[in-house]
Formats: sequence, structure tokens, C-alpha cells
Amino acid sequence: MKAYVFPGQGAQYPGMGKDLYEKSPLAKELFEKANDILGFRITDIMFDGTEEDLKQTKVTQPAIFLHSVLLAKTLPDFAPEMVAGHSLGEFSALVANGALSFEDGLRLVSKRALAMQKACEKEPSTMAAIVGLDDEIVEEVCASIDEVVVPANYNCPGQLVISGSMAGIDKACEALTARGAKRALKLVVGGAFHSPLMEPAREELAAAIDTTPFSTPVCPIYQNVNAAPTSDPAVIKQNLISQLTAPVRWTQTAKNMIEGGATLFTEIGPGKVLQGLIKKVDRNAEVAGVNSFE
Repeated sequence: MKAYVFPGQGAQYPGMGKDLYEKSPLAKELFEKANDILGFRITDIMFDGTEEDLKQTKVTQPAIFLHSVLLAKTLPDFAPEMVAGHSLGEFSALVANGALSFEDGLRLVSKRALAMQKACEKEPSTMAAIVGLDDEIVEEVCASIDEVVVPANYNCPGQLVISGSMAGIDKACEALTARGAKRALKLVVGGAFHSPLMEPAREELAAAIDTTPFSTPVCPIYQNVNAAPTSDPAVIKQNLISQLTAPVRWTQTAKNMIEGGATLFTEIGPGKVLQGLIKKVDRNAEVAGVNSFE
């Protein structure tokens, strides 16, 4: 079965999507529509901006979404049998499998980015990658700390990203290093994504998702919150809202998709991060990537 996966924040790069704009009339039309919806020319920043310009949350999330979705829309033989997306990538996956329209998907992604930005400004917070420990040890250490600090991204066996307050992350990194972590590396991110500190953003996004029409998709999506497949629009909505404050269960998602019959994973969008993670979950998994018009 053909599985398509869509990357999240961090995969952006200067010049992304420019070839699509130049070579595909459909992509060009949708890029211009996106400029109108967002109220600024995101194409100028994507094609000619610096890495710094692309790092603004209001730009990063819509830029990755646009790159992924327009690649999927211009693929001649795009017929997904199952999809998944990492964090933000879940929105790209839902447009690709027909659960959300392009316009509504972009509006929600923009709303999500701004709501997350606001939540980050409310309280200084961050994330850290923990490498070389079992998930259970990381969970146990996080639970033992008297600050906000939680597992945020179960990326692959031996790699878990934690999220929380500045003090919480500092204490956790120290404790996890003492427990034998090969690395406890603070990430350059705007805040504590997928943690309770995103509650204000979750409430704001919930209101927008509730009023957005979702359709029954052409194939199931394996969602971050529970790594389980669903095609039920009501369930999809609920999981999408919960996603902001809950961990991304990517390890389990990849395993469940393989158990569900995935024979080839194709990552659509910037970068190759998900291909690498899937290979770490299962060495025998077949992976491919589509990240340019060629």
C-alpha cells in the first residue's frame, strides 16, 4: 500500500517551492491564492527570503504546508492509500487526502501558527532532543520534575523530544544526562510545542476547527495523538485540536502504518527527516521523497 507522509516545522529552506511556481500553472495559481488568503506575499519570503525570514512562525508553518500540498497536487499519479503528517504536517496530510479544502487548510495553519506564537510569547519555554535513552526512562524523569516538562515528540526509538518551561527543560536535561542520555540538546524553537503550555493556542484553534467543514477523506489518516487510523471527520477534528497540547507519537504511527500494510512511504515536502525516522523505526521500510517539481 502507498503511504504518504508530510513533514513538520524545521524542514523549511530558502528558495523552497520556487521551481513549482515557475513550472506548474496550477501551483502558481494556488500560490497566488495563498498570498491573497494570508494577506502578505509569502511567495516572496519562500523564494527570496533568508533562513531568518523563514523562521518567523507566521511564515514557517504556511510555507511548509504550501510546499507539501502543492507538490501533492502536481504529482501525476498521487493516489494515497494512507497518510500521516508530523505535527504541522497533519494539516498537509488532511488536504492531500481530501478531508480539508486547500483554502480552509491554509487558513487553519495560519491561525495555528499565530496562536502558537502568542502562547510562546506568554511564557518563555523551549524543547530539547534526548538521544540514546528508552522512552520509559524519559517519561519517568519528566514526571519526577516539579516544573512543566513533558515528552513532546516520540520520533523514533532512542530519540524523544521533550517540551516545557525553561527551568523544567534545564532540570530534565541534567537529570537525563545523569541517567545516561547520549545527548540532551536544547532546540532553537519558539516555545514548548505539544505541552500544556500550548493550552491558550489549543483553545483558539479549537474555535476555528469547530467552524471549519471537514469531509470524509479518500483514505485513512494516522493521527499524531493516538497513532491510529481514522476516516471519521468528527474524530479527525477532535484529534487535531488535542494535538497542540499532546505528544506526537511518530514511532507508533510508523509502526502502525507498517502493520496496516504500508509497503512504500513517500515523504512529500521539504527535507528528508521523516524518511530517516521511518528507517530507524523499521530498517526494512521502503522510503522515498518528493521535494521538488523534477
